[in-house]
Amino acid sequence: MGIVEEAHNLRVVGEGKRGVIVLAHGFGTDQSVWKHLVPHLVADYRVVLFDTMGAGPTNPDYFDFNRYATLEGYALDLLAILQELGVQSCIYVGHSVSAVIGALASISRPDLFTKLVLLSASPRYLNDVDYYGGFEQDELDELFEAMRSNYKAWCSGFAPLCVGGDMESVAVQEFSRTLFNIRPDIALSVAQTIFQSDVRSLLPHVSVPCHIVQSTKDLAVPVVVSEYLHKNLGGDSIVEVMPSEGHLPQLSSPDIVIPVLLRHIQHDIAI
Repeated sequence: MGIVEEAHNLRVVGEGKRGVIVLAHGFGTDQSVWKHLVPHLVADYRVVLFDTMGAGPTNPDYFDFNRYATLEGYALDLLAILQELGVQSCIYVGHSVSAVIGALASISRPDLFTKLVLLSASPRYLNDVDYYGGFEQDELDELFEAMRSNYKAWCSGFAPLCVGGDMESVAVQEFSRTLFNIRPDIALSVAQTIFQSDVRSLLPHVSVPCHIVQSTKDLAVPVVVSEYLHKNLGGDSIVEVMPSEGHLPQLSSPDIVIPVLLRHIQHDIAI
């Protein structure tokens, strides 16, 4: 087993002949977040699953705080994973920050991606002049301080807000579990990198077709952000806003979300 394979808990499932699909999870989760989608893909595709560095199941000793102070470090990891597997072309499905990571990777290697399916994606979380990202800096500072002072208590409060629902729901319990699994100092570092990121200037350089999929109500990503992406991405793009709630709709509303994701995976943008 190579170092890349081991570090990211790399798995390839399915023997399908329709190509390769890469599934990349967002902050606070791991590859298990795709459990409702994978069974629908394995007959037709080779499906690549992995954990981003810092996620609970990864070895914290491999987490380089300097490398992952920007999203570029994660984009380089993604390209290394594709190289390790000898992937020459794939459909990439990225959730939350991993949607942006895939977009960044596609700028340097557009040949590796036939399309990007961007679920709950945001190029910037902070509000700015003529831009609504959903957060003010003081709100983010409070979030970081809450993580710093009592990580477990923060997880218990953040999970139902992010997923949408009460603590008793299976999806909230699942997200709470994967959040708890992250080492607190790593979780804080990753959260700061994500929430303070701004990749708006890079969007025009993304030439690969993008399918933007978004919940109607999402604590982390207002619906207007999906339109911003649509208008500013450099290649063809399409937006679908689903009647789902929460930032992890593939976990909390699979009956709504999985058919939508499958449609965007299987069908290209009509030009």
